[in-house]
Amino acid sequence: MTTEMQRIVFSESMKLADLIDVNFKLLNVLSRLNISLGFGENTIKEVCERQGINLNSFLLICNIYTYDSYIPSAELLSGADPETIVEYLHNSHAFYLDKEFAGLERNLKDMVGPCDAMQKKIVAKFFADYKTQVENHFSYEESVVFPYVRALIEGGRQESYSIEQFEENHSNIDETLNDLKNIVMKYLPETCDTVLRNEVLYRIYRFEEDLLKHTVIEDSVLIPMVNKMEER
Repeated sequence: MTTEMQRIVFSESMKLADLIDVNFKLLNVLSRLNISLGFGENTIKEVCERQGINLNSFLLICNIYTYDSYIPSAELLSGADPETIVEYLHNSHAFYLDKEFAGLERNLKDMVGPCDAMQKKIVAKFFADYKTQVENHFSYEESVVFPYVRALIEGGRQESYSIEQFEENHSNIDETLNDLKNIVMKYLPETCDTVLRNEVLYRIYRFEEDLLKHTVIEDSVLIPMVNKMEER
């Protein structure tokens, strides 16, 4: 991760290819915003205009995924588009559930091949429990929070709900993932292939980091934006 001393300011005139060179993990951000590769020498502004993506929202998301201590400026936040943020979060949910969990489940099954029945059962249970926990977390956001935000954007308001309720009940969904990581790292027998075990750990660590950034976008971008809409 780029350190604070090496921080590069992302700007609209920066070439999109150069942005990916700064942080290749932003490839996931592009795919979740439906930006295809093959953008040539186009700048960030040019690609965002072509795709109909709010420029400030794009810059906010890229900064959060690149710099751990990044705090959005009031100017960038005020120019961001809540619909773009909600769409990004929604697409992230789909990616996690359809791609990430499927890949992790395959890796886990390959890894525990040499294990006994009890060890396989323990790993499978931890994975299933975590997947259910994440699905429930996302389901609440998809069925309650996102429709509420979209209603605000359109000028409506549900008097029985506010973003404060989401903020108060925003649960932590990484504890079970951490337990699964410890099982793989510390407690499975040496008969488990080291390469397969490393693949599982790499995937878990990447997923954990991605989820953390996802949460930062909700807490540091979406909630403040919605608070301002509610005030208006």
